Amino acid sequence: MDAWALDLGTTNSAVARWDEGRGQPQLVELAGVCRKPEGDDALEAPRLVPSAVDLVEHPGLLDRIGRWPPVARRMFLGRQALIGRPALARNDGGAHPSFVPSFKTALYGEPLRPLARVGRRAVTAREAARAFIRELLAEVKRATGRRLRDLVVTAPVSAFESYRAEVQSLLKDLGVKRVRFVDEPVAAALGYGLNLSQERDVLVVDIGGGTMHVVLVRMSPRGAVGGEAQVLAKRGRLMGGNAVDGWVLTDLCRQMDYELEGGEEESLRLWRRLMLAEACRVKEQVFFRESETFLLTPPGLAAREGSHPPGSSFVTLTKARLGEILEENGFYRGLRSSLDEVFEQAKMTPADVEDVLLVGGSTLLPGVFPMLEERFERRRLRAWQPFEAVAYGAACFAAGRVAASDFIVHDYAFVTHDSKTGAEQHTVIVPRGTRFPTSPELWKRQVVPTCSLGEPETIFKLLICEIARGDGERRFVWDAAGDVHKVGGASGQDQVVVPLNASSPTLGYLEPPHSPRDKRPRLEIAFGVNADRWLVATVRDLLAQKELMREEPVVRLL
Repeated sequence: MDAWALDLGTTNSAVARWDEGRGQPQLVELAGVCRKPEGDDALEAPRLVPSAVDLVEHPGLLDRIGRWPPVARRMFLGRQALIGRPALARNDGGAHPSFVPSFKTALYGEPLRPLARVGRRAVTAREAARAFIRELLAEVKRATGRRLRDLVVTAPVSAFESYRAEVQSLLKDLGVKRVRFVDEPVAAALGYGLNLSQERDVLVVDIGGGTMHVVLVRMSPRGAVGGEAQVLAKRGRLMGGNAVDGWVLTDLCRQMDYELEGGEEESLRLWRRLMLAEACRVKEQVFFRESETFLLTPPGLAAREGSHPPGSSFVTLTKARLGEILEENGFYRGLRSSLDEVFEQAKMTPADVEDVLLVGGSTLLPGVFPMLEERFERRRLRAWQPFEAVAYGAACFAAGRVAASDFIVHDYAFVTHDSKTGAEQHTVIVPRGTRFPTSPELWKRQVVPTCSLGEPETIFKLLICEIARGDGERRFVWDAAGDVHKVGGASGQDQVVVPLNASSPTLGYLEPPHSPRDKRPRLEIAFGVNADRWLVATVRDLLAQKELMREEPVVRLL
């Protein structure tokens, strides 16, 4: 079945399709326009396409013929614009009048608002969007050989119905015969593998390049089939990654006692763009490292007496300082207030929310995950693919995979230690991909209790941990301290292990105590996963011939 989806984003866009062979969605890599062809760093979102467009200023004969409606509906003839990476590259040294860095917000608010100029003619948001979508579909045709005639498009829940009408009209003009829409929260839920065959309340925290949106929605089976969610409350702020880059740059200049002016001179505008790009790079590096050095200097600084030459390591940003910058500029306060206001509007509490979905690259900023973890508990947070979740979910919707069974995302294991080396060992009891509910005896073994101090043991403890693995797929994972790690891909770790029940590992009491000299199996343990995603344990004392627990919840799985 042919199932294609378009996530038309403010900063980045993506085309995804359902892979029937693998039984999962995948992004379509458009090497000519994506951020970084064959890139492996997940933080760079290499397969996404920047939502930037630079219109052709002097169209040739084929370009003009290609705009004729009968031709546009049947073939991609000529070119109307540069989009994505080539559009950004052409305007790196200075923006041309024909350049539109982003058009989505204007499209669903003011489609006739001029955003650029070609010669003496103003270019509206509608025209910029049409040129972008046209070239994106043309790139799909070049990369895959497929001309898209059936397409699912994501839509913000805050957009008016006119936005859907605008996008549908543009796609129809470009030969797409069937256009369906799916609300972005529904797409995010599907992309994170939620089962929408029953009603559930979901919180979506979307922090991208320009904005911070918190949306509380109620999803139902009927609504999911139609691609719609009931909005219970929402709150938005103009506080995203671009604002953070500016704060980081301001802090850098303050440290160097340098005033970076926003004048009209082309050289100043160029340096400001370059310095903002460098601030963004440094900011993103300290997501995963304790510090990173700025490699650019502002104009004129090197000429000062006693200053360091360009490229020298004279200023470093630490993860702790980035956290302080976010606090000083009200980022955390804004997120906390947005959460409070959303729950106040809906007259609900955080306990009423079943799942919290993190969308957008700025959810990786230090402190965001720990704040949400404190409010909602780790077991409810789905955050490992903030860039791709919406596009993946739209492809799931296109393929009709709305009511797929829930599955366990990570491996879960208990911890033992090698008797000779003391090295930590992990015995997997629930492998990732497991569909639930399962039999209460999904994993069953007989074990010998550990007498750690060489004395008879009266307490049976078992530490359960979550193991996130890449296995070729790039993901983001947070450890027990709330720090983010990359797993999978050439640049990521092999795995991240997070203990879950360190504060309460006791699964039973042994009477009589188990002797360290007794190497016979003393306990029979069985693990399963119930319908509410809880790991349940049954423990039987073979010596005393009694059950210490029966199908009792231990930890909740993701």
